[in-house]
Amino acid sequence: MPFFSKTQRQSDYSLFASTCPIVIDNGGSYFRIGWAGETDPRIIFRNIVQRPRHKATGETVTIVGDHDPALLKYFDCTRSGPRSAFDSDVVYQFEIMEYILDFGFDRLGADQSEIDHPVLITECACNPVQSRSKMAELLFESYGVPSIAFGVDAAFSYKYNQQLGVCNQDGLAICSGFTTSHVLPFVSGEPVYEACCRTNVGGYHVTDYLKQLLSLKYPHHMSRLTWEKVEDLKMEHCYIARDYASEARLFQKGTKEAEEKTRCWQLPWTPSPAEEPPSEEEIARKAAIKEKQGQRLREMAEAKRNSRINELENELKGLEFLLEQLEQVEESDVPSFLSDTGYMSKQEIESAVVKVTQSLRKTKGEQVEMEEKIDPSTAEKYSLINVPDNMLTLEQLKEKKKQLFLKTTSEGRQRAKQKRFEEELERERQNKEDEEKRLENPELYREQLRAKYRELSEKVEQRKRLKTNGGHTNGNHNMSGGVGRGERLNAAQKERMRLLTTAAFDRGKGEDTFGLRDEDWQLYKLMSKDNDDDEEGPDEDESELARIMSKLKEIDPTFVARLEPGASSSEVPRFRPLTREDFQIVFGVERFRCPEILFNPNLIGVDQAGLDEMPGVSIRRLSCKDKGLEERITNSILMTGGSCLFPGMAERLEAGIRMIRPCGTPIRVIRALDPVLDAWRGASAYAAAIQFPDQTFSRMDYFEKGEDWLRRYQLRYTH
Repeated sequence: MPFFSKTQRQSDYSLFASTCPIVIDNGGSYFRIGWAGETDPRIIFRNIVQRPRHKATGETVTIVGDHDPALLKYFDCTRSGPRSAFDSDVVYQFEIMEYILDFGFDRLGADQSEIDHPVLITECACNPVQSRSKMAELLFESYGVPSIAFGVDAAFSYKYNQQLGVCNQDGLAICSGFTTSHVLPFVSGEPVYEACCRTNVGGYHVTDYLKQLLSLKYPHHMSRLTWEKVEDLKMEHCYIARDYASEARLFQKGTKEAEEKTRCWQLPWTPSPAEEPPSEEEIARKAAIKEKQGQRLREMAEAKRNSRINELENELKGLEFLLEQLEQVEESDVPSFLSDTGYMSKQEIESAVVKVTQSLRKTKGEQVEMEEKIDPSTAEKYSLINVPDNMLTLEQLKEKKKQLFLKTTSEGRQRAKQKRFEEELERERQNKEDEEKRLENPELYREQLRAKYRELSEKVEQRKRLKTNGGHTNGNHNMSGGVGRGERLNAAQKERMRLLTTAAFDRGKGEDTFGLRDEDWQLYKLMSKDNDDDEEGPDEDESELARIMSKLKEIDPTFVARLEPGASSSEVPRFRPLTREDFQIVFGVERFRCPEILFNPNLIGVDQAGLDEMPGVSIRRLSCKDKGLEERITNSILMTGGSCLFPGMAERLEAGIRMIRPCGTPIRVIRALDPVLDAWRGASAYAAAIQFPDQTFSRMDYFEKGEDWLRRYQLRYTH
């Protein structure tokens, strides 16, 4: 089950005498503080510190322990994540440790700058002297503590359970904590630190491994997989497999037993409102509205077209009347008459008449004949084209070439314009026919479009296949069954290869003379062409296929276009509404795969011994080789620490230890009464004993003896 914090400030601090010790279980995951002699700690919170900035004021605040997600929305936490004072269960960040002690003493009810109570604080087994001395310096100089005692959390838990008759004097404590796991043997009730064994794998690594696996499995739900939630899921669903390999095969086969062991976490999900299909009356009503809107648009377009025709007809009549008046004007009065009309010459008026006539015919829907009328000014513009070259001077010959180029360009432009106009008229006619067919019989029209789409798509694919593989679709012309390079070349590429062959073998007779003659550069231009498909015009089938595809997308919502060869099919062609299953986190093999790293750390790249191997290593390190002692030790193996709460831990440890011990050795693995709080309860009972002051060292001893005395300091657990 998940752990809970208690941070309510206490109000009875002044009721305790100054001789009553304060007991602190300084764990890597949780910080617990309370009074000696009590059964439960007063204050419990996460052993982390976070210092975000307020979004409005920019002020940096310090948040110790658990945080309220509703309040953190007012702070910028991107630059300051949760920080711990520990590194592999050893305190090394004493600035963070000071924030934690400040908060712990304040929640306990201390209202003075100095703490006038003795302090018993836990540490890991074989804690470095430097870390212990820094902790003593912090407590003595910053808080004015009168005396301090250091003890090992696993030893306190073992002694507490020994007093309750759970384990014996000779035994083994297996403490699997937050970041490390320790095995500590006990002989005659005292821990033997020389035989202690440690592995840098703990509950933190199990949670992190589970978070990685779930994030890879459900990347679209990563925001839901917070550290706190994954830790709760770990404690609720994970278990230790007695035989990891057979359990993995069980899930690999997908048996019924594996399905029964699978767990599911349902995320919050709101079903989308069900869309009922429209009734026939609704469809008829929408069709009537659409037809009415279409009729209105057609009427507006017709009115606009009639207005435009009237304007062009009036303009044409005005130009014709202007030409009639110009015929009646004397030759000498023509310039003054034209200046009043705004035209420069009679040819300009005639050109305007031609343009207006073409626009009028185009508006009426008639086909415009581009060369029906010849522009009268053409003869004047290109007056030298029909004159023989021998009758022209050098300047006139240059002008004739210029006029010829301009005329050719103008005629080509006119032809292209006429072709575009004809294509536009054809498209309009085709669209009009398609609309009439659709209104007449929509179902038949849709089926005809689908059949035509399939036919054209197959035709286009066949052409692309032939273009890629040449004329041989099978391997009959190639002994290896493949298609040769020459069979894949189109006409332009084959011509280029022919030119290259000519340049390589028919020139120079063994000498490199390519480029000496002018025609060689023409050959070079032909070989350097980038466009291999110049001879191929635009594919009408592909254009028609694109038009039919767009039409089908408009009238048929179920239509899905075919993927081109080589195209990626990773995109979902149709929208699928999200269901309840899309918001489910399924725990299958992850349930036992993540805690397995406690026994096989190499799964996460840690080359160290597992929990089932460490007892054998610790027993071999004992200086006393008494067989009876070893049997007494293996007959009293106590599991403590938060990571020992996984179901199946005792059975797996017993099976692993039995494999490394002689046959017939008595092995008894038991779990502590409360693996999480027994360390604090054992320390509380120890601090309440009369002999506790003899195991502490005072502030005066610290100032007189210094760190060397701390190196020799060792707490005795047997009174």
